[in-house]
Amino acid sequence: MIANLFGPDLGIVIVVILVVLLGGSQLPKIARNVGTAGREFRKAQQEAEEDAAREQAAKAASAAIAAPPAAPLPPAAPLPSAAPLNTAADDDSVRLSRAELDALLKQREEQARRESGSTSA
Repeated sequence: MIANLFGPDLGIVIVVILVVLLGGSQLPKIARNVGTAGREFRKAQQEAEEDAAREQAAKAASAAIAAPPAAPLPPAAPLPSAAPLNTAADDDSVRLSRAELDALLKQREEQARRESGSTSA
């Protein structure tokens, strides 16, 4: 008999017991409180998930910043001595004047001609 109470009809049995113990006038208040508590619980759970996602994104961003730099690029051909580089304040950028750029391009073209001439001979 007790095993039958804990089956699918358990909800109905609980409601009947509550009606008998508390009376019909208290049930709407209890239901309202249970609904409010459920909403607050879901809201807190959603906020916790959002906080965890933000923390995970912050960890991923800090790991990307702390990652070791990539292997350095091989050195390029040196610039002509008459054309010094104008470097900016940060080490990531290099600025060339028009004359420096033209000299660099001319040097690379001559180097490419020499290499293609030596391979075809």
